[in-house]
Amino acid sequence: MKSLPRIMVAPNGARLNKADHPALPVTIEEIVQTAKACHAAGADGLHAHVRDANEQHVLDVGLYRELQAEMRWQVPDMLVQITTEAVSRYTPETQMALVKKVRPQAVSVAFRELAQAADQKAVRDFYRWARAAGIAVQHILYDQQDLDCWARFVGEEPTSSHDFQVLLVLGSYSPGHLSVPEDLSPMLIRLKRLRPEAEWAVCAFGPNETACLKRAFYLGGKARIGFENNMCQADGTTAANNAARVAELVRAMSD
Repeated sequence: MKSLPRIMVAPNGARLNKADHPALPVTIEEIVQTAKACHAAGADGLHAHVRDANEQHVLDVGLYRELQAEMRWQVPDMLVQITTEAVSRYTPETQMALVKKVRPQAVSVAFRELAQAADQKAVRDFYRWARAAGIAVQHILYDQQDLDCWARFVGEEPTSSHDFQVLLVLGSYSPGHLSVPEDLSPMLIRLKRLRPEAEWAVCAFGPNETACLKRAFYLGGKARIGFENNMCQADGTTAANNAARVAELVRAMSD
């Protein structure tokens, strides 16, 4: 099963658009060109959201297939991870069906979203199917309650049917909920107690993103960086583009 990229770029997310930053990619061509620039700057993975003609986040099979094809052609060394983010519009059933139709290299899922499915057997079957299909599933965990629920879920499996990949989220979109490096320790301590074998990465909201991700590297983790969570450089200035965010993190790692 594929390991997590050391640096994964999340260039657009589900909620922002060009009104927030003109360099935020929304079309397939823009996403691929952004990925290419970020790969040159040091990123080895793409966390991909696709958008419709109105720049809205969509779980669209055709768009994801198109993006994957373009990435295989133009940036073949970069792992592509699709997302199933619900944004309060998509059901767990729709999210799982998307993955089965697209069959990506990798996918990120918010564990709390799939935990809302009425048919939990279908969720377990989905994870087993993904493993058999060679799809790396990364579980997005927003807090310690998510960590506990996820650990109970995977611990109830009679066989090792999951790859233990997680993304620890520091901060949130909510005003005043920006991240600081110290936020990582409680979640990481809990993760190591529950699932010490888990492969983990961190994303962080707000201008302390670089410092938070540097802390993650120091503690043995990996990073997801980009405009989905933060558009500022460490000095508070607005980044020119996603590649500038990646380049700053690469420099910080060598300090």
